[in-house]
Amino acid sequence: MDIMIAHGFDNALYLKEQTAEILDRARKFDNKLYLEFGGKLAYDFHAARILPGFDPNVKLQLLSRLKDQIDVVICIYSGDIERKKIRADFGIAYDADTLRIIDNLREWGISVKSVVVTRYEDHPAVNNFINKLERRGVRVYRHKAIKGYPADVDLIVSDAGYGANEYIESDKPIVIVTGPGPSSGKMATCLSQVYHEYKRGISAGYAKFETFPVWSLPLNHPVNIAYEAATADIGDVNMVDPFHLEHYGTTTINYNRDIEIFPVVRRICERIMGKENAYQSPTDMGVNRVGFAITDDEIVRKASCQEIIRRNFRYRCEYAIGAADRKSVDRLKVLMDNLGLHEEDRPVVLPAREAAAAASKSQNKGNDGFFCGAAIQLPDGRIVTGKNSPLMHAVASCVINAVKVLAEIPDDQHLISPDVVKSVTSLKKEILKSKRVSLALDEMLIALSVGVTNNETVKKAVNQLSALSGCEMHCSHMPTPGDEAGLRKLGINLTCDPVFASRDLFID
Repeated sequence: MDIMIAHGFDNALYLKEQTAEILDRARKFDNKLYLEFGGKLAYDFHAARILPGFDPNVKLQLLSRLKDQIDVVICIYSGDIERKKIRADFGIAYDADTLRIIDNLREWGISVKSVVVTRYEDHPAVNNFINKLERRGVRVYRHKAIKGYPADVDLIVSDAGYGANEYIESDKPIVIVTGPGPSSGKMATCLSQVYHEYKRGISAGYAKFETFPVWSLPLNHPVNIAYEAATADIGDVNMVDPFHLEHYGTTTINYNRDIEIFPVVRRICERIMGKENAYQSPTDMGVNRVGFAITDDEIVRKASCQEIIRRNFRYRCEYAIGAADRKSVDRLKVLMDNLGLHEEDRPVVLPAREAAAAASKSQNKGNDGFFCGAAIQLPDGRIVTGKNSPLMHAVASCVINAVKVLAEIPDDQHLISPDVVKSVTSLKKEILKSKRVSLALDEMLIALSVGVTNNETVKKAVNQLSALSGCEMHCSHMPTPGDEAGLRKLGINLTCDPVFASRDLFID
């Protein structure tokens, strides 16, 4: 039986190597480096899932070590503000995530120098966002789109191109340029700043900090394939870096967008910095050391394959609700077929489906007669299931069964008082006018907590909730907002079949 806590990644070694690499890169220029931070700055759960042992907040630890030498600039594309683009792992829009990033950095003692709204357009939602920041004391810059970008290098590298962007004031040797998601304008902001620095007589440099794909791992390594799975919606494809191979005779891995844009980036850098300071390949631009902290390749491979299966379920569900296109779903199927993976290779999938079948067989009807099952794998490898009922949703049932197992509480012992359940269901039905009175996960957790003060058994169960963080769960249906929010807060990694739990189109 696999134990979920086995580690294949040395977080301390990674932190040491990554810090040294960034400082070394800054010294190669005029001690002024603009470092594009790709991926997630905080709570990088994708990396933590595929590299067991990786701290989701290791980048914040890194910046905390360097905080006396860095300024932080956050970029957000104005179009993402207008469209209310959502960050899937937190369920919040990019503008809200920008505020969250600022708060996260402050918690680590790292101040944000400014926010840049890239490709700025005069739109009410964009201006409201800018006003919100400025009235809370955050400096905001507006960088407009450059006509002909990225092909017209003559225009880009001129006072009418980068020169038209307002210069971002900075007095630290390293400027971290990050954002809530891809295509936020980080690279353009970095190169715009390098242009301004050279105009001021400072030989600044540019580098990229991208965790994935891992340039030092093989092209078809599951860690790199997991990156393709995670970015299937934007069509990223891993490739051998042809520029690095041609110049150095060494095989390294990058992705299509960086490789495609590199000739333009090199021309821009040559125009600004001179050929002697320009990079020879996209790989040269990077400072990533994550591949050198992998300590157990087999563990990492298995974890990455599991992540690919998770992504398959996510895209299928997003397609069902209209949030993804068919290409993303088909892309995941190809990736899984290439690695010989199946949905049932995820240990919690079959038990969840079997729990739903058991609910159907017992005629234990839930919402609209739909039968739902859920399964969670505990840290020691045991799998616990739950099914929906008139009392609670399948997810809620599964969680309460899991804490019973961890706290060694008999299965037939009730943890929530019937009086509490009656009060909550009455409130939902009579006051809130809800069609459904069974408890979602967030509601069940609140009801459970009521008994903590006067019931030691309930207290034992509640104390086990933190042990569920990082555990894997699968549902035979797509969760309600209350279930999804509760699972996210507990830190449980959820997948689900692309099946609706109700015939209703609107679920509150």
